[in-house]
Amino acid sequence: MAHTDTRAGGSASKTQLFGSTLKCAATIIAALQQWRRTIARRTALADLTPDQLRDIGHPEVNRPVLVIKAGLITNLMSMR
Repeated sequence: MAHTDTRAGGSASKTQLFGSTLKCAATIIAALQQWRRTIARRTALADLTPDQLRDIGHPEVNRPVLVIKAGLITNLMSMR
């Protein structure tokens, strides 16, 4: 009696590999597009004046503020 084996074709794994590669590429492209939009938005907002930002309803840009308490210079001079 002859011995026979049933073998599945190799194309099924290639199709899955191709599909996962497409999904990965689509994810990378979507991430790059989102990154480009974010950068464009930031540069556009950076070019606006505070009045223009208020006009469009955007909160003012958080900029560093130096707060000096009253009497600080006097205290520093006395430590000298």
